[in-house]
Amino acid sequence: MKKFLFIILTILVTSCAQPQKQISKTAILITDATIINVLDGSLQEKQQIVIDSGKIKSISNIVENADKYTTHINASGKYVLPGLAEMHAHIPQPSTNKERIEDVLFLYLSNGITTIRGMLGHPTHLKLRQEANTNQIVSPRIFTSSPSLNGNSIKTKEEAITKVTAYKKEGYDFLKIHPGIKLDVFNQVVKTAKDVGIPFSGHVPVDVGVRNALKSKYASIDHIDGFLEGLVPESENVNPNDNGFFGYNFTPLADESKIEELVQLANSNEIWIVPTQSLYERWFAPITAEELLKDSEMKYMPASTLQNWKERKGQYTKGNPNFNEPQWKQFNNIRRKLLKQLNDNGGRILLGSDAPQLFNVPGFSIHHEIDGMIGAGLTPLQIIQSGTINPAKFLGKEDTFGQIKVGLDADILILNANPIDNIKALQQINGVLYRGQWLSKKTIESKLEKIAIEASKN
Repeated sequence: MKKFLFIILTILVTSCAQPQKQISKTAILITDATIINVLDGSLQEKQQIVIDSGKIKSISNIVENADKYTTHINASGKYVLPGLAEMHAHIPQPSTNKERIEDVLFLYLSNGITTIRGMLGHPTHLKLRQEANTNQIVSPRIFTSSPSLNGNSIKTKEEAITKVTAYKKEGYDFLKIHPGIKLDVFNQVVKTAKDVGIPFSGHVPVDVGVRNALKSKYASIDHIDGFLEGLVPESENVNPNDNGFFGYNFTPLADESKIEELVQLANSNEIWIVPTQSLYERWFAPITAEELLKDSEMKYMPASTLQNWKERKGQYTKGNPNFNEPQWKQFNNIRRKLLKQLNDNGGRILLGSDAPQLFNVPGFSIHHEIDGMIGAGLTPLQIIQSGTINPAKFLGKEDTFGQIKVGLDADILILNANPIDNIKALQQINGVLYRGQWLSKKTIESKLEKIAIEASKN
């Protein structure tokens, strides 16, 4: 018996002498979180998430020494999902001052957007991408297009070869296609892009047409309106250049029975789609500029920008004698049908609102885009996937972001309610982590107040 007691005491003394596991001073602990699995919408309740060096280090039911963590985020009653991606963003050009550029980047973050795909690149954006991705500035992760390839910037096949090769060498993530490119020049862009290994995305030039565009293997077609011309029967013998605002003029000629063919062509060629539904539903909608200017997020835009938006909207709607509200509604219904069927056949939809464009404030415009997607019949889970796992797949970064998963970057959105039940919960942000950097609700609100004050001066 004495020998047995001696052994027990020896074990206890030895175990007590073992050094406790050291906790990094930079580690962050999130406790009692309900994690949303973006693959299927399932929930993992009461999860403890440890983050360090920008990565998710562990996810478990229990955690030891919780009081030892320097940063401890209590997520009891909260819902956690990956940060969102804005897949048709615009980064200000260098003529914009540095402070305003960083304010725009923060506007994205304040809405839980931890990744942006800049759709009109500039050499300065390459440096900005590096600074953002290494946390030298407060910013979402950045992917950037090349400068615009359009009917003015590349008029010949030789120019196409030169610029595509140069943009690949300079390190842009992809090429940006804009309107105006002639078919033979476009075909050269495609050939050279494939030769040098750089993807291309953007508009569908009218001389190219949506069928050629789909067969050419765009990485993504941005603006669902590019499909509209493809719905017009050849017997109508239209001039594609007469399409008007994003194809609006062709609305009465559109044959909706052709939607299925185009959708199948997009699916078979594995084309991703960025709908930018909010751009159409706000810029070209019958609603007045005065009504849109009442939206609370407008205070974050410079007064000069708001005045410009007001004037330009009037030119397309109430100031345009060719504007027809019933035709707008018809076109919008067609857009929504295209969006729904493209999603149902392939699911290659990417969340993107084209901000900042008319009445699309960076970050906040995502919620207007989501409203349009709900109107088209997409489910909250499908919409969440379009802004999380889908961008990760599209960009070949599934091992970096897009899920709450050990080893991935700590891009995390903490919400006060479950967006699977009500997508509006995406606006109820308790805090945001971008690559392990924590922005509390208080920090976000304080910074937004400063941005609003600065915007009012301009």
